[in-house]
Amino acid sequence: MKNYIYAAAAALGLASPAMAASHLEDVTLQLKWVTQAQFAGYYVALEQGFYEEEGLDVTVLPGGPDIAPTQVIAGGGADVTVEWMPAALAAREKGLPLVNIAQPFKSSGMMLTCWGDVGIEGPESLVDRTLGVWFFGNEFPFLSWMAQLGIETDGKDENGVEVLKQGFNVDPLLQRQADCISTMTYNEYWQVIDSGVSPDELVTFKYEDQGVATLEDGLYVLEENLADPAFKDKMVRFVKASMKGWKWAEENPEDAAMIVLDYDEAGAQTEEHQIRMMGEVAKLTAGSNGALDPADYERTVQTLLAGGSDPVITVEPTGAYTLDITDAALE
Repeated sequence: MKNYIYAAAAALGLASPAMAASHLEDVTLQLKWVTQAQFAGYYVALEQGFYEEEGLDVTVLPGGPDIAPTQVIAGGGADVTVEWMPAALAAREKGLPLVNIAQPFKSSGMMLTCWGDVGIEGPESLVDRTLGVWFFGNEFPFLSWMAQLGIETDGKDENGVEVLKQGFNVDPLLQRQADCISTMTYNEYWQVIDSGVSPDELVTFKYEDQGVATLEDGLYVLEENLADPAFKDKMVRFVKASMKGWKWAEENPEDAAMIVLDYDEAGAQTEEHQIRMMGEVAKLTAGSNGALDPADYERTVQTLLAGGSDPVITVEPTGAYTLDITDAALE
């Protein structure tokens, strides 16, 4: 109906594009990390006009090493944020009521990448080694995995490992400061390969294969905002347009990578890396229509609860996700 009004007004010379744009509703999205193909669906939706078609003016805020998405949304700096479920559920238990409204990523891209010449053959041979681990909420899947294996994380010995707080690079592996480091299938693993290391020199443990994968890159909002029908309606349109962007990106990976590069104001990304990343990310989003699978949610919760004396979360969450938004967006 609104589009009809705008068209009629324009025909009478009463509306300009700027005037029509002023009727768009603002939405601010906080990304988990820097501008890269990991977030291609949102940039595609922006560039292809999918958000505008839904009456939205979306601002995409890149993340970075000094940006905590949960803090940004808690402080009112964003309406919706991309976050990993372990960090979101941990934050919820600590009093920040985040709610998952959509789950564009079906599979986990997280893995541990190790040197093959140090004698690591299976998870049981990780003990008595130094392992690089990301923190700032990204450590939770690793800690849960170690707890399930019965491996302590307070020092190298026959029962434990030394945890090296890994920066967001692959230097600890390349410089032999760690036997293994945290990597994503679509990013850091390829940084190792691009440094001149051959895949057959490495041993990798995908969290999916180990049965300890937790959900990544979901969309989260503050619970209190969902009590506002207008906000819910805005999120329905946002999710609808975002998933349209993701499916377009899956079908047009090279074009999607080029769009991401156009939005990379830092100029840090390369064409080759982003095209390859988009191909890998498409494998993780391919199984999702945007709706959270309750079975995937339950697996994540149980993985996080199974942390021995130091679990990521201590009680089963309630109200941590809603299917209302995707139910309406996918109609």
